[in-house]
Order: sequence, then C-alpha cells, then structure tokens
Amino acid sequence: MTTRTEPGLLDALALLAHVADEVVIDTARDTHLAWVDRVHGLLDRPLGTSSAFPGVGHRIVARSLYAGVGLSLRGVSAGLDAAARVGVGPAMETGPRSRFVRSAVNGLIGDRLERERPRLAITMAPRVGGRDVPVTSEGLAAAYPIATGRVAVFLHGLCENESYWQRGRARRGTTYAEELADLGWTPVELRTNTGLSVRANGASLAALLESLVTNWPTGVTELALVGHSMGGLVIRAATAVQGEWTWRERVSVVVTLGTPHLGAPLARGVKQGSGLLARLPEVAGFGRILDQRSVGVDDLIEGLDEDFAPLPHARYRLVSATLASSPRHPASAFFGDMLVRQASAYGRDRRGRDLFPDSEVLHLRGHHFDLLNDDRVAAALTRWLA
Repeated sequence: MTTRTEPGLLDALALLAHVADEVVIDTARDTHLAWVDRVHGLLDRPLGTSSAFPGVGHRIVARSLYAGVGLSLRGVSAGLDAAARVGVGPAMETGPRSRFVRSAVNGLIGDRLERERPRLAITMAPRVGGRDVPVTSEGLAAAYPIATGRVAVFLHGLCENESYWQRGRARRGTTYAEELADLGWTPVELRTNTGLSVRANGASLAALLESLVTNWPTGVTELALVGHSMGGLVIRAATAVQGEWTWRERVSVVVTLGTPHLGAPLARGVKQGSGLLARLPEVAGFGRILDQRSVGVDDLIEGLDEDFAPLPHARYRLVSATLASSPRHPASAFFGDMLVRQASAYGRDRRGRDLFPDSEVLHLRGHHFDLLNDDRVAAALTRWLA
C-alpha cells in the first residue's frame, strides 16, 4: 500500500481529534481546576479540613477524568494519522466546501501544519479548476491554452483561497479575472498557506513568479499584481526580496484591495485579548486558544513598514472600503470595512507617514469582502489595466 501525499478526510479528522485534546480538553481542565482552586481557596480557611479534603478529592477526580479523555483522543488521532498515511478514506479536496475548510485551517494554524502535518499544509501554486498547476512549460501551456504576454496575478487574503474571487458572480455575472481576460490579460489565480509569515509567503511568491515568467508559454511582457487583504502584504514582501528577479522588471501595476498596510485592529485585538485573559487563571485557558493563532495572523497586527518600499517603476493603486459612505463617519473611522481601516488600506497615518506617495486611491462604501468582486472596483481595474 502506497503512502499518500495529498490530504485525505482522515487527515482532517486526525487534526480535529488533536485539537480537541490540546485545546478543548486542556482549556476545560484548566478552567475547571482554576475555579475549584478559587472556591476552595475561599472556603478552606473558614471551614478547615471539612472543606480541604473534598477539594483535594475533587481535583484528583477531575484531573483523572480529563487525562483519560485526552489519552483517548490522542489514540484516536494517532490511529487516524496512520490510516491516512496509507491512503485510507476519501481525498479531502473533493469540492469547494472541503477546500474552504482547508484554506481556513491553514490561515489559523498553517505554520504548525507545515511543521507537524505537512499533508494538510497548502503549498503556493497557481490554481485552475480546483487543482494546482505545475509551474513548468508543459503545465502552464496545458492550464492556459490561450495565454497572452500580459499576465494578471491574483492573490487572496487570510483564510481564503482562489475561489473567493468568484464571490458575487451570480449577482454581477462576471469576475475581475474574466473582465481582464476580455482586455487581453491572462488571469492567474494563486492559492497559498496564509498561516505562514508574510515574509515567508513573499519569498515563495518571488520564486513562483520567476518560474512563471521563465516558463510562460508566450513570454511575459507585462505583469499586474492584485492582492486582497493579506495578499497585498505578500505582494509587497515579494517585491522586496533581495536578488536579481526577471519578473520584477515586468511589473507595471500593483493593486491592493483592503490591505492592512499599517496593520488591522481586529488582529491587534486578538493579541490584546489573549494577554488580558491570561491574567486570570479562571479564563487563562481561553487566552491560550487565542494564542494558537498563526504567525500569519500576527503579521496583520502591524502590517509592513517603510523597509518594503514600492517598486519605483510600478503604478500603485490602493482600494479601501468603509461601512458608511463617508470615511469620516464614526462607524467608518472606527471599523473601516469591518477588518481594515481606510488609513491602513492607503498606507497613511496621523504622523504623516505615506508608504505610497504617488499612488492613486479608490474608496467605496461596503465591507471587506465586497472588494473581491464589485462593479466600482471592476471599472477601476479596467481603467488601470487598459
């Protein structure tokens, strides 16, 4: 029986059992015992041994119970892992739902998956029809039979995948990729493990784009890079990777859609929340759940600074959304598009910092995921890439 390299359903179930043991059971145990300590700490002094002995017994029974459940879950996880390695069970990526789950899990704990469960970790690659495209002459020619010299690369955000660019297609009847194809561009949609650090993904993107340009069927005359949310940060990280890169000379336009260039308040809130919860033993376990977040999530806290300068020959186009029509409305100023504030999407702050001094900006009313397929953004893309 051969060893499976692609993820299967049993890989996902093994991970679920592992998480249940490490996160759910440990959190329940620590919370339970912290409350026992708190209650008996208050009762033991006035009641003496009449309270102390039941407290000790309670702790012993609780620890034994949680240890037994944890041991069972670890056994289940190990068994499922062994079965998955030899190909038992169906493949995981059989449809959009399973691809959605895998992408979301990679965004949340993708760095750990790469170390501990590599079959579940996503490798950056172009995607066509729900499958990775080999970045070889033969693979690219087969995947893009009517390739042109103008290539538009799309990169998604945290916990997303390439199918997110299809959001709203039923309403609009089209997507950015399809509209750019009508203008003579060849759209290339990538998928990546967004749980890895932005810098690591940037290095992977730089290498992938070099292979893409080298092996492209018609030769690449112009590159446009379009990133949603974290995708824009990864693009910036890629353009800053040291070395002589052929692809970098061909980049004409960089478009970022709701990218937290200066950080995202929600990611910052997750970090602060875990710190606050850690101060009380009764809720510290829940803080550790938040601490399971990937380094990719951590990278959204501050964004990228001036060290990741824009390409001097490329045009930068920055798109933001806010919940109210006016960016100055209190809801817009505080929440932005629900995840990213306008100032961060434009790379500008109150101290006068401007990461993209020669950029063109676009604002629209909406939320973070509207930016994936919106008439106003589509019109702007058509103008910018005409």
